[in-house]
Amino acid sequence: MKVQQFLEHHGLNQNPFSQEDAQTDPLFQKLCADGTFHPAWDKIYGDPSHPSTAVVFGEKGSGKTALRLQIVDHTAKYNTEHPDDRVFIVDYDDFNPFLDSFNEKVGWAGARPEKTLSKWRLWDHIDCILSLATTHIVDDLLKDKSAGASGPFQVSTDRISNLTRVQKRDLLLLAAFYDRSTDIAQLHRWSSLRRKLGIPNWRSYCDFSIGMAVTLAIFGILAQQGTLSQFGGWWPWVVILAGWAPWLWHQSQLFMLAWKSSRQIRVLDRQVNQLRSILSNFDPKDLVGQPIPARDRSDDRYELLTKLQNILESLGFESITVLVDRVDEPHLINGSPERMKALIWSMFDNKFLKHAGIGFKLLLPIEISFYLTREDKEFYERSRLDKQNLIRTLEWTGESLFDLANDRARACAINPDPSISIKKWFDDAISEGELVGTLARLRVPRHLFKFLHRLLVEHCHRYTDESPRWVIDRETLQSSLAIYLRDLEAYDRGLGTG
Repeated sequence: MKVQQFLEHHGLNQNPFSQEDAQTDPLFQKLCADGTFHPAWDKIYGDPSHPSTAVVFGEKGSGKTALRLQIVDHTAKYNTEHPDDRVFIVDYDDFNPFLDSFNEKVGWAGARPEKTLSKWRLWDHIDCILSLATTHIVDDLLKDKSAGASGPFQVSTDRISNLTRVQKRDLLLLAAFYDRSTDIAQLHRWSSLRRKLGIPNWRSYCDFSIGMAVTLAIFGILAQQGTLSQFGGWWPWVVILAGWAPWLWHQSQLFMLAWKSSRQIRVLDRQVNQLRSILSNFDPKDLVGQPIPARDRSDDRYELLTKLQNILESLGFESITVLVDRVDEPHLINGSPERMKALIWSMFDNKFLKHAGIGFKLLLPIEISFYLTREDKEFYERSRLDKQNLIRTLEWTGESLFDLANDRARACAINPDPSISIKKWFDDAISEGELVGTLARLRVPRHLFKFLHRLLVEHCHRYTDESPRWVIDRETLQSSLAIYLRDLEAYDRGLGTG
């Protein structure tokens, strides 16, 4: 007996439980993103017009990635309905590029990852967020777009005229330090952005022009007098050096600034000379008094974050939502709770999490929640987790899992039918209460999907195409559950593959 036969008999055109990861689950993305929510959804999502922070701990498979995708989906709909008051999304879920650069600059050969990650600070997170947001903005502004409406998170080039000259300068400043792209050379990309914004840079050549003018003048005077042989003496070179002195002094200052910034922006690979070349294209007056990420502190980063918000506001984005997910996946973390704590703990800062106009959605593995009980009073005073919409565990009851399974089954129906229920898959001797109690032992959606898929396969293997059985009996349900829970326990102890 084939699984597809069983499903078609119950009015389904596909297996609702064949996928386990929301990231790659077409059924979730196309059919269920709108109708199936965790009971704590409203607390986590909040009101997009007034961004709020939520700190969520959940075990593997509890639906953290599904929550992230749902937040993006609902924010996209909100942006479509409010084109002038949109929410800018920063997907902070791929830590590998940042951790690689950080490890190269901070770590050393043979150093344990825990030792390296213990040096991660709050401003490193801010640098990552600034880099992701700035790169997104620059990509959109430089991308050739066809006519038509822009996407819900797209930065439209039509709004460049809304930027003041100061905001254009600030965007160029952010791009100089934080734009991260491997498509073209950074200097060429920055220059393209400058031209797109319509910012001239002729003032940056004043010192160079003076040095060149003095050099040509000395050469011309001596050539006219027929005394070029005087270049063998010292005085022409002293005059030429004096002419070039302002340029040399300015370039040496920019080199030191670029060197310090390259060292302090530890999550990005910034080449010193390339950064110096970019900074040399600024009007020197535009760099005076600006927050430069050249020191080991967060103050400059907060000011740059505010500049980013002002730029986005002029581009049609009233607020920012930062989605933090997949903390356990980077190769430097490798699922270690201790390393995850070292990476994330600096984010628990009330000033950061309550920054005006930004909502942080921290979707974290439950393994690191146990460290909260070990923290002292100072940590809780600094983090103020009582104000951050804290959800200590992303729990699913048997009833909510039962509803989730039914929602997915109805989404796979050949013909729309609200009466479709997985209860009809089971023998009448199995009551709905017993089925709900059985599903409750699975705890999270991923285990629910894995178990029901296994159960369907096991049931169908017991019968032939000629003698099918369209309901699952109690013995098959209980035996399959016992085997699955045994395998799950082995996996939790690290003895199986799951």
